[in-house]
Amino acid sequence: MLKLMERLARLMAIFGGIVLTALVILTCLSILGRSLNTIGHSDWLTGLSQGVADALLATGVGPINGDFELVEAGVAFAIFAFLPVCQLYCGHATVDVFTSMMSRRVNKILITFWDVILSAVIILITARLYEGMMNKMSYGETSFLLQFPVWWAYALSFSAAVVASITAIYCAVARVLELVTGRKFLPMSEGAVH
Repeated sequence: MLKLMERLARLMAIFGGIVLTALVILTCLSILGRSLNTIGHSDWLTGLSQGVADALLATGVGPINGDFELVEAGVAFAIFAFLPVCQLYCGHATVDVFTSMMSRRVNKILITFWDVILSAVIILITARLYEGMMNKMSYGETSFLLQFPVWWAYALSFSAAVVASITAIYCAVARVLELVTGRKFLPMSEGAVH
């Protein structure tokens, strides 16, 4: 079962990475276009050569229309896409100022408790994403500039959140079993290494 969870979590992380890389490229191209447009309108370039400034502006350079809408939707998906691998490998940030002084058994109990709580929170977020998606679908809400249906972004985030929920449930059950049996079921049983 662990191998299946690892494959599923890594696959989602790869999708998240692809989307995040595309968003970085989109943002860089939009900034480059905006900068070239600003240069084309600048007094410096028009004073140097009006023809060059006109030629630059004639290419249609400028920011990518609706870039922030795509970034907003894509980053939401990427966050949920990275959550399963983070959950599976205990990659969440921890503050262990006080827990480092506690016994190993107490730390295992705390880790198990917080894994169960985090699983419940992820499931709640997934359920609310579903409700939000259904709400956006029923109202037919679209984004301001690109006019794409907002529920598409919710659907992408929901699909990644479902995988995160499955992984979280697996991790919570595995933590409880680790606590009860003393066997190791997860790759990182003692939390993230800092």
